[in-house]
Amino acid sequence: MKKRSHRSWYQINLVKPWYFLVLAVVFGLLSIYGLRQNNLTMVRLREKVYQADQNNGDIEGSLRNLREYVYAHMNTNLASGNNAIYPPIQLKYSYDRAIQSVNTSGADVNTKIYTQAQAECEKQFPHGLSGSGRIPCIQDYIASHGIQASSIIPAATLYEFDFLSPRWSPDLAGLSMIAAVVCVALFAIRWLSELRLKADLRD
Repeated sequence: MKKRSHRSWYQINLVKPWYFLVLAVVFGLLSIYGLRQNNLTMVRLREKVYQADQNNGDIEGSLRNLREYVYAHMNTNLASGNNAIYPPIQLKYSYDRAIQSVNTSGADVNTKIYTQAQAECEKQFPHGLSGSGRIPCIQDYIASHGIQASSIIPAATLYEFDFLSPRWSPDLAGLSMIAAVVCVALFAIRWLSELRLKADLRD
């Protein structure tokens, strides 16, 4: 029994426990580096979305790139902190352009409706505006046929996005994290095995 313990001690002693500890530290640092790179890449892709929104560029393409990256990489949360804006992606310039477009087209439509109201009310009240019901007629016609911008402007939520990152991802950060945990576990096993063998040898 003691001879076998000596042989086991020799075999175990070939692999020092601090080897695993050093590897755990190396993989831990790699994981931290990977997490930081994931976040920095997300920030860069998010800025491209904001630039595309401001310049009316390829908004759909930049949003797709950001969404696919966030869904596939850990530590890519778009907003952080108690005072963070939510939803984190808000296409302000796209929404402003939509409102401007609706207001412009709405003004053209309302001008056309006003002309139609004048023609219709002239038929009903052919004797001019003074002392007649043409003005109330025009007002009623516009009220019943006019288009309100608020009724056709897209909802603001169509221009807001929130992409959730996974808790773990099989990239440099995720794989290094698992490797670091495994090395810590091997260090603990190796250290406990050494303590047990020392106890057996003393006995």
